[in-house]
Amino acid sequence: MTAFRLDDPTPADPRRRWGDLDRAARGACYDNNAGVPDSAAQVAARNAASAAYRAAHGQHLDIPYAASARGTGESDRTAFDLYPAVQAGAPCLVFVHGGYWQRNARADFACFAEGLNAAGWSVAMPGYTLAPESSLAGIVAEIGAALDWLAERGPAHGISGPLVLSGWSAGAQLAAMQLGHPAVAAGLAISGVYDLAPIRDTYLDDKLGLTDAEVETLSPLRRPVVDKPLTIAYGSRELPALVHDARNLHALRAAAHVPGALLPVPGADHFSILNEFRRPDGLLVRAAQDLLGGTR
Repeated sequence: MTAFRLDDPTPADPRRRWGDLDRAARGACYDNNAGVPDSAAQVAARNAASAAYRAAHGQHLDIPYAASARGTGESDRTAFDLYPAVQAGAPCLVFVHGGYWQRNARADFACFAEGLNAAGWSVAMPGYTLAPESSLAGIVAEIGAALDWLAERGPAHGISGPLVLSGWSAGAQLAAMQLGHPAVAAGLAISGVYDLAPIRDTYLDDKLGLTDAEVETLSPLRRPVVDKPLTIAYGSRELPALVHDARNLHALRAAAHVPGALLPVPGADHFSILNEFRRPDGLLVRAAQDLLGGTR
């Protein structure tokens, strides 16, 4: 297990006293919007920057990866936005957005392709059906289908290099679940939720309706370890439950002697951490590059 210093400033995991918390207090443990005072302003700035980046890089947007998608925009979520590098064989970061599996869209995160594009990488952003229209098991399967499509058809869109599968928040759980996909070389999980059991006791389950089987089979902390490199990042100002999930997943993997770093991002909260994708020298850009042996 990973050892942490006795003066670790992170509060104790509130789930250790879960039985003492009412439903509202349990929900607060996962409420990132309330936990970051300027979250609304950060989200508005992110969405504006993403709209501008998407408008300036519109050649490979809204490309369906599933037969049900018609490619007509955000009403069809099972589609890709692709931001290919100049060199088709460049590495590609596949970024899965978050929103507790029930909100947000790939278009809202386009600006986070900027740093890797500037560093010579491609970026691919898949969307997925949101709960309650889809179950979480169905969403996980959609990400697998997206990776199948990218492996087969990515070269036709200028993407044929190794894939690093990444995700943020709920997207980190989806990325961790598909780390074993044969097209994936490595993973970068950011600010994720890796044990679903406590989620069932919060407002988040109103739309998810998690089953016992989904908790057991879709929680990365309850799954067999995948022997591929996985960097697990979190902000030092994240909610404690998310910090401890990141640490617990890294400890589980370290005990199995599989590769991957634990990456605390100093001063970052749940939203600002993604700004480390905005610059070619950003911490998350460098983390992705290091997963492929420092490919830059």
